[in-house]
Amino acid sequence: MCALRAAAGLCSIAVMSSSPASTPWHPASWRSRPATQQPAYANPNELEQVIASLARLPPLVVSWEIEALREQLAQAQRGERFLLQGGDCAESFEDCESDRIAKKLKVLLQMSLVLLQGLRRPVIRIGRFAGQYAKPRSTDTETREGITLPSYRGDNVNRPGFTAAEREPDPKLLLRGYERAALTLNFIRSLIDGGFTDLHHPEYWDLAFLKHSPLQKAYQKIVDSIAESLDFFESMSGLRVHDANRVDFFTSHEGLHLLSEQAQTRYIERKEKWYNLSTHMPWVGMRTANLDGAHIEYFRGIANPIGVKVGAGMNEEWLQGLVQILNPQNQPGRLTLIHRFGAKDIERRLPELIQAVRATGSQVLWICDPMHGNTETTAGGIKTRRFDKILAEVEASFRIHEECGSQLGGVHIELTGDDVTECMGGARGLAESDLARAYRSQVDPRLNAEQALELAMLIARRSSGKSARINRV
Repeated sequence: MCALRAAAGLCSIAVMSSSPASTPWHPASWRSRPATQQPAYANPNELEQVIASLARLPPLVVSWEIEALREQLAQAQRGERFLLQGGDCAESFEDCESDRIAKKLKVLLQMSLVLLQGLRRPVIRIGRFAGQYAKPRSTDTETREGITLPSYRGDNVNRPGFTAAEREPDPKLLLRGYERAALTLNFIRSLIDGGFTDLHHPEYWDLAFLKHSPLQKAYQKIVDSIAESLDFFESMSGLRVHDANRVDFFTSHEGLHLLSEQAQTRYIERKEKWYNLSTHMPWVGMRTANLDGAHIEYFRGIANPIGVKVGAGMNEEWLQGLVQILNPQNQPGRLTLIHRFGAKDIERRLPELIQAVRATGSQVLWICDPMHGNTETTAGGIKTRRFDKILAEVEASFRIHEECGSQLGGVHIELTGDDVTECMGGARGLAESDLARAYRSQVDPRLNAEQALELAMLIARRSSGKSARINRV
């Protein structure tokens, strides 16, 4: 395999010298395919050394966790669970702080608590963190005031500042990204093991600013309802609801930077499978989902459950090809399709793609990403999203799947636990003039904790047959 070389002329490293006999795939076989969205490094030798170092480091997750998630996703395909996937559009190394990590975990737990109460089924929690450090870009360069530099591709690749030195792709950032991911995941596991997610004490998950929100009373009713249900069961049965003391939590990121993904791909002898052990569920975006491309070649060989972003620019034949390549054995829990059309296109495009997948006979989990298709830019040049459009796409997704005899099994949300002002609307009616107050994202706008919780409440109310409007007075 060392004979396979990337465009930069790098030797294939960090893979085993032989592959399982059952498949010609191996972690470096993507190098024979056209690879898009990959940074151009000035020093190939330094990059090779960094990738070799990554390959020697311990994995961030283990195969039994990945298999546990796959089984839960299979249950979601059968309508027995609901998937909540959320987190930052792109993580920042600077945000690897205990308070920010805890806040992000809190809002995801709050949302899952609301969905659990409304949907009456267990919620799978997958965070877009501990590895979401690389982002695809529409163009390779950015121009400001006559100066053109490489685009910012996330903290794993280069730096957001607009100087030549900061925008130069730096291989050493991959090691720093691994370290930040490990620190984040270790802290989250410590919080969970320490009882942070105990459903007996959901009041511990409150965020300070939520106490001043119009949603506070509605959320408190849900908290009280769950606490009363747990108390009733335990008092009647004399048993402790052990599963309520600790919840499962999984990680995900876009598998964009193929060299780093390859470096953390390991062959597990007892499973006789290759796993990407940098995350539980990697996904591939539309920009890199070419049927003959390097990313699809890489993704087809790993045993992880995988996600694929599906948008308005994807036709039926393309999607059917992806389903057949990525899940040829029709394995339950293997493939999640994350559709992202935007409120304006979902009515036209989603039904035909649902039918296209059904024609393949494949089992998939459909979830809605209502964020990316609803991105817009204000007259002042600020990238934002409107809460009403986000909600409209989620509502339409539920309805269209029902009408097509399908099922929406989850949502994929870009959010933060911080009190940012990046998306307009929501319970407090954030306007364009509010965006400048606390706009912190380097890439895409995120829902703040209050907006994210409101969205979860509206989903839960819809599913429980209640009015889909919250009293905002």
